[in-house]
Amino acid sequence: MIKFLDLAAQYESLKTEIDSAIANVIQDTAFIGGKYVKKFEQEFADYIGAKFCIGVANGTDALEIAIEAAQFPPGSEIIVPGNSFIASSEAITRCGHKVVFADVDHGCYTLTAETVRSKITDRTKAIIAVHIYGHPCDMNALLEICNEGGLILIEDCAQAHGAQYMKQSVGTFGHFAAFSFYPGKNLGAYGDAGALTTQDEELATRSRKIANHGRITKYDHEFEGRNSRLDGLQAAILSAKLPHLESWTQHRIKIANYYLVQLADIEGLILPERKPWARQVYHLFVVRSNRRDELKNYLAERGIETGVHYPIALPKLNAYSYLGVPDNDAFYNQTDTALLSLPIGEHIDMDMAGEVVSVVRNFFASHDEK
Repeated sequence: MIKFLDLAAQYESLKTEIDSAIANVIQDTAFIGGKYVKKFEQEFADYIGAKFCIGVANGTDALEIAIEAAQFPPGSEIIVPGNSFIASSEAITRCGHKVVFADVDHGCYTLTAETVRSKITDRTKAIIAVHIYGHPCDMNALLEICNEGGLILIEDCAQAHGAQYMKQSVGTFGHFAAFSFYPGKNLGAYGDAGALTTQDEELATRSRKIANHGRITKYDHEFEGRNSRLDGLQAAILSAKLPHLESWTQHRIKIANYYLVQLADIEGLILPERKPWARQVYHLFVVRSNRRDELKNYLAERGIETGVHYPIALPKLNAYSYLGVPDNDAFYNQTDTALLSLPIGEHIDMDMAGEVVSVVRNFFASHDEK
């Protein structure tokens, strides 16, 4: 069996460090807030080059807190890609604003400046740039649009820990950035966890207050906030994992490069594109095939797990039926039934990668013969 994700193997490789981190938190009873949260916030801010990092309960909360902290007028329009997890869009509507879907690049699946421009109205207040699958958006192009129109730029970095645009880490370009540390992420906790980063001290303070019942000091509530805090156990686990993230990322890139070379000549299989300015961290290695389901089943029958991210484009979900009929010309609507994620991660060695390549090639060779 070649697993799509193997968190048990990752734990075994870090067992001493993880167990010690958990034991320390329990010994110090530092469960909510405290030194372990502060330590991770500083470490993660240093890792990506952000001035401020606020630990929160999960990545979705990070997006909602960013939108709330931006203080948009009710019913503002916020542009988001049509190809993402629903957290990217539901954060908008749950904060009382209108989601506007824009198309994505045909090779790396991130927002394009051209489609963003086509969606801007006098009610547009922000863009959420989702660094989908670990590939950064074209930040200069999106920043130019934001500067022209006085728009807020929010980065959704849930799948992009360590990704870079022109050698600068994602999470440091926008007014806000939201990170998820869901267990399956490149840097994952052992439960829900997230963070919000920003370069602006005023926005950081406001965000921290929102996440902690509208306060900084105990019982001094300046306004009604919410309860969204990174707990000490998850923070300590993330601190134990963070020093390994770079080597894990390098390994992901190595496996991805192998796939890109070994699968390049297969007719009927479209590989992901990596822009020359991008450090793509390959949270997912996503290919496209009109025979997606057949290929997925063929791999499964031979012990290779795969994933589908995401089988239904956001505008086609029942949750957004109130917006009307989705744009059939949109790229994401045409490709959602073709996307397939091959196994990638620090648990995939070169022999496993070779087996994946061999089975994929056999699938297309056998189908070509028919």
